[in-house]
Amino acid sequence: MRIPIGLFGAVMGLAGLGLAARLAASVWPGVFRAPAYFTEPWVALGLLAFVALSAAYLWKIVFHTKSVVEEFRNPVTLGLCGALPVAMSLVAGGIGPYAPGAARILWWASFGVMLAFQILGLARILSGGVALEQLNGGWLILLVGGIVLPGPGLSLGLEEGARFTFGVSAVAAVPLTALLFYRALFGPPLPEPLRPTWFILLVPPSLIYANGLALYPMAEFLETLYFFGLALAAALLWAARRVLRWQFGAPWWAFTFPLDALAYAAARYAQDHPAPLWNALSGATLVLATLFVVLVLWRTLRNAASLRG
Repeated sequence: MRIPIGLFGAVMGLAGLGLAARLAASVWPGVFRAPAYFTEPWVALGLLAFVALSAAYLWKIVFHTKSVVEEFRNPVTLGLCGALPVAMSLVAGGIGPYAPGAARILWWASFGVMLAFQILGLARILSGGVALEQLNGGWLILLVGGIVLPGPGLSLGLEEGARFTFGVSAVAAVPLTALLFYRALFGPPLPEPLRPTWFILLVPPSLIYANGLALYPMAEFLETLYFFGLALAAALLWAARRVLRWQFGAPWWAFTFPLDALAYAAARYAQDHPAPLWNALSGATLVLATLFVVLVLWRTLRNAASLRG
């Protein structure tokens, strides 16, 4: 099977949930006697998915090169290519406590691939090769995905690299997010299979806040982005209220990591502002992210089983 590169979003959803839960565990000390029994299985699943998908995509590169080239040429799928380096960075953060040397190598690899992909994407936009109707939430993974890398990077002691990739992507987030909202208002509606990618809009406010504050502790004004993220999440969930009727496919994984990112931001805010309300929101967003990850994982496995049958 020729897997799409966007399927690395599955790794993002799985590993991202594990990393968000690790942070949230500090908000609820003593609630779970052994929180690692919840966090580490998701990290392990992310690692296994990354290994399996990397092997499958390498096979695709060797035997179906034209299909790979088309993914990078087609503006509709080009943005989703950013899922690969983002997934690499999250896996690096996941294995950091167990194999720090290998984790740092993997993180720097994700840094290099992300930067190369971002230059490619910017070149396509500046050359006029992307029409407004071809923009989708996947482009946020490519051009803004660098705001994800600082979380794992800082845990591995790679502050300068984290600061660089955060800066590039945080700046790109402003015009790109504005364009995507403009497209949502005035452009043609996204095809149903791609509608889950709108949830990627949650990532910029969530992680520019959480990772931006980790890099720049005095930038408390970034907390307002978390509040916006909560309101945006409510709006997106309402817009997706009939999600179970939507056609299922690989883009459904776009539900998962953005909700992980929101849970990560909620845990960070609850750490800095301990109060029942913020602790409750941290728990609620983590439960929501877990439900979506479980739903999408179950439907993915069910579809795979039916194809084999």
